[in-house]
Amino acid sequence: MPEDQLPFTRMKLVDDEAEDDPSAVRTESAWAVDISEPRHTNALLKWLKQSGLDTPTLAHLKRIRKQNGKTALLLTSVALSPEVPPLPSDIPLSEPYVVDVPKGPALTQKAVKAKATFWPTIYAPRKKGELEPLTRGQVRWAWDAMRTVVADAKAAKEKDELPIVAHVPVPYDPEIKASTQLLSPLTGYDTRRSTSHPLRHAVLNLVRKVADYRAPPDESTPPATEPAGSISQAPSAESVDIDTASRNGAHYLLTSLTAFLSHEPCIMCSMALLHSRVKEIYYLKPMEKTGGCGGCACVPKLEGVNHRFAISRWSKGVDELAADVLDLDEATDA
Repeated sequence: MPEDQLPFTRMKLVDDEAEDDPSAVRTESAWAVDISEPRHTNALLKWLKQSGLDTPTLAHLKRIRKQNGKTALLLTSVALSPEVPPLPSDIPLSEPYVVDVPKGPALTQKAVKAKATFWPTIYAPRKKGELEPLTRGQVRWAWDAMRTVVADAKAAKEKDELPIVAHVPVPYDPEIKASTQLLSPLTGYDTRRSTSHPLRHAVLNLVRKVADYRAPPDESTPPATEPAGSISQAPSAESVDIDTASRNGAHYLLTSLTAFLSHEPCIMCSMALLHSRVKEIYYLKPMEKTGGCGGCACVPKLEGVNHRFAISRWSKGVDELAADVLDLDEATDA
């Protein structure tokens, strides 16, 4: 879908050349194994395709690495397979081990060399400054999520809460849905008024909900109760049945997830999103004086941060969303 037809404006945080140095390469964890006899390489590549481990997640990486006289095979990402993946019994291999590999393709020749220090990476150049294209299906998914945010903010305001909402929908991409094991949407509401607690921001409450969702059930601990006057959301039966091991595979709470926010998050909430490794955020109302994603600061754009997430500001169809209900004092930390 053409960029000028999108209902939001996407901010570009990092130039394509930003990963031209090994210290700037963004990585993720993956399983690898050493091949004792290189003559088995072709047979292993064939086995990998049949095993189901050869998914598009690591398509930007070469499957074989030859380094210091050793040949290694890349199996799958740790996010998709938290447990040690099974190996063929008829081929001598080392025990699987975890390696850091680049999260995306090399966009420049310098990036090819920088990323090769971790794992051989595919060279896939694109025009400088070009953002990944979005399909109409992805845009419809984003519209649905933002409509949910506004509806929930209206409901919160009717309960005399601040109309600030943070929402994580079920991922659009089936592969991300499988890797994150998020089968039900989760929503955090601002409950500073009802709880008389200054830290009960919507984003922080959302992160807590994701933590509760991913935590293994503990029969010895009574279930947490919502504060009086807050808005609760019952988990679906499907979410309760998620495999515990798969949940625990997510090293950070918001890895690969997209958050939709009624307001630009404050600096504290922006840091919480960064530390939770959120993939991207969409927000509706800018907060010029307090916002941490383009207002008074832009946290993921700061030098030295160990993670960056994409930021999109909703710019079209605001009237259709009836977003005037979200109006706040400009000095409010959202």
